[in-house]
Amino acid sequence: MYDKLQNQYGEGYSASYAVERNRVLRNTYWLLALSMIPTVLGAWVGVSTGLLAAMGAGPSMILFFVGAFGLMFVVERTKNSSTGVYALLAFTFFMGLMLSQLLTSVLRFGNGAQLIMMAFGGTAAIFFAMASLATVIKRDLSGMGKFLFIGAVILMVASIASFFFQSSAMVLTILVMSMAIFSAFMLYDLKRIIDGGETNYISATLALYLDLYNVFQSLLSLLGIFGGDRR
Repeated sequence: MYDKLQNQYGEGYSASYAVERNRVLRNTYWLLALSMIPTVLGAWVGVSTGLLAAMGAGPSMILFFVGAFGLMFVVERTKNSSTGVYALLAFTFFMGLMLSQLLTSVLRFGNGAQLIMMAFGGTAAIFFAMASLATVIKRDLSGMGKFLFIGAVILMVASIASFFFQSSAMVLTILVMSMAIFSAFMLYDLKRIIDGGETNYISATLALYLDLYNVFQSLLSLLGIFGGDRR
């Protein structure tokens, strides 16, 4: 995309295009870093109060879908104003709150805090690997989008089904698939920003946040299953 625009409009457009692209990327990284604060705060509130545990699995799942999709809708509707930033931070607080149920379960292990830090470090490593890869890949990855979307839909349906079937093998398959799909989504979303396919930093931050959230959640669950100290 960038090469076509450069050939069509010349070097002047090329320079302004690069400035705008770098601005979106810089603002996205800043807002993504800022979004970690309400996420941690939401997780702390959830762990401290035990709110989700008191609600039960069924009501908390309904709350997750209604709250998450409702807040994402608000973020997208307000993304062209400063209100979008506040909506995004509210969304990340809510997602931290919803993460607290998993964190509470992991913290029951003798090495729970260590597992959380390992999952955080692993997620950060995957993000930096995908960010580095996105800067060196010259190929247009826009075609990946529809396949990744289909994969995410299948993953969501399978996750709902696993709630009723309670199959360990199914849960493990979903967690591994989630890590693979959202790591690929991370690469796809970063490449879109770099190539100028995403020009709104709030939308870009929302996409990357969801990628990171799902990778972290899946990795932490796997670490808890295979590395949790149950003594």
